[in-house]
Amino acid sequence: MSELHQVDYQSPIGVVEIIGKAEGIMSIFFSERDTATHPLQPDTPQVLQDCLREIEEYFKGERIEFTVPYITEGTEFQNRVWSALTEIPYAETVSYRDIAIAVGSEKAVRAVGNANSKNKISIIVPCHRIIGSNGRLTGYAGGLSRKEWLIQHEKTFISWPEQL
Repeated sequence: MSELHQVDYQSPIGVVEIIGKAEGIMSIFFSERDTATHPLQPDTPQVLQDCLREIEEYFKGERIEFTVPYITEGTEFQNRVWSALTEIPYAETVSYRDIAIAVGSEKAVRAVGNANSKNKISIIVPCHRIIGSNGRLTGYAGGLSRKEWLIQHEKTFISWPEQL
């Protein structure tokens, strides 16, 4: 196994910590620090450099899909949930129940919520796009204000086809 590296991105809503190794990204979290303290280093693996660029493009409204490889560590059910999250279109939201149905466990709404809360790859595995069945924002490790910001950010930058 290669060693872990970290780079930070100073986003409009706080420092984003990106941790990974040469094989892929291991986590993307919002930090409670006020400033980015882990810049790119000469030995930063290419995958972290690429992730930093893609995250920056996302926050500038220039990227809606991510291409960097990431590594998840979870149960089979958690991995199914996380995979389903990546199928949620940019700027759209779905409920926990929608994801439960998508992974073939319609009654496992709470388990989906639990798996969602354990997602370590924020933004790329878009757990911020999950809302309650009543349309309200619910739980987000980065805080509800960031969740709301991310959803609004995506809606701001979505390109709609020209109306005839």
